[in-house]
Amino acid sequence: MRLNGLTLVVPTIGLALLLTGCPKRPQTSVASAPAPTPPPPAAAAPPTPAPAPPAPAPPVAAAPPTVAPTPPPAPPKEYVRNDNLKTIRFDFDKSAIRPGDAKILDANAAWLKANPNQLILIEGHCDERGTPEYNLALGDRRTKTATNYLVSQGVDASRITTISYGKERPLCTQQTEACWAQNRRDEFLTKER
Repeated sequence: MRLNGLTLVVPTIGLALLLTGCPKRPQTSVASAPAPTPPPPAAAAPPTPAPAPPAPAPPVAAAPPTVAPTPPPAPPKEYVRNDNLKTIRFDFDKSAIRPGDAKILDANAAWLKANPNQLILIEGHCDERGTPEYNLALGDRRTKTATNYLVSQGVDASRITTISYGKERPLCTQQTEACWAQNRRDEFLTKER
């Protein structure tokens, strides 16, 4: 009889544990967007401060100052004028080497090749007509033309430095063609290596 009672008690205890010991899983449902909730009531706005008295108006300027273009830097102090190197001139608004100036550049190139210890600074200049920006670019084209010519005559390009002053350093300030012709130039300065 004992065995009979155990067979009945063991399944009953197991069933009781099973029913009470394992919690039931919650049923899952398809997620959906929550219902819109009304916005929270607006908080009371802080009191606005009293407006400050108006500041005194700044003095009225006639017009904003115009910014002048920055002048080109001065050549390094080591470069000096060299009487052996002659200045070349250009036609109005041109950077081409004129036949007479090609002869001057030939002589300059011969001296430079005979003096390889000299470094060269070519300064490009323009007359006063045209904007500062345009004349700086034109002076730069003129120095590049002279550089290319000297290099084609055998002068080492690594010895040559260029700078454009545009119309900032005129030799002559009269408003005549003869004066303007003097200002359209490349000048050659040197220094020892």
